[in-house]
Amino acid sequence: MKLIQIAFAGTLAALSLAAYAQDMPGMKMDDMNMNGMPMKQEARQARQATAEGTIKAIDTAKQRVTIAHGAVPAVQWPPMTMAFAATAQQLQGLAIGDRVTFSFRLEGGAATIVSIRK
Repeated sequence: MKLIQIAFAGTLAALSLAAYAQDMPGMKMDDMNMNGMPMKQEARQARQATAEGTIKAIDTAKQRVTIAHGAVPAVQWPPMTMAFAATAQQLQGLAIGDRVTFSFRLEGGAATIVSIRK
């Protein structure tokens, strides 16, 4: 029973950090290490969702795009700013400040762009 309580508390802590990441100066989802956190099986399986947002940063060397996006009900996310993995091809033609609609795959704690367009 004690192990279940600890696992539940760890999961709640991870969700709380994610939910309030946008309110923490300088903190992004990309900065959060959720390795080793207990997660339900459904959370480990890849899920896909769509969102809209504004590009805040592009790192072509690391193939990452940081987007301030609205709420994403499909994965129960509040509005926040976070980095997504993206291919070099997906990043072509994008610029900071662009409003985009994008689909992403969420697997474990990693979010990867599936498609993105202005």
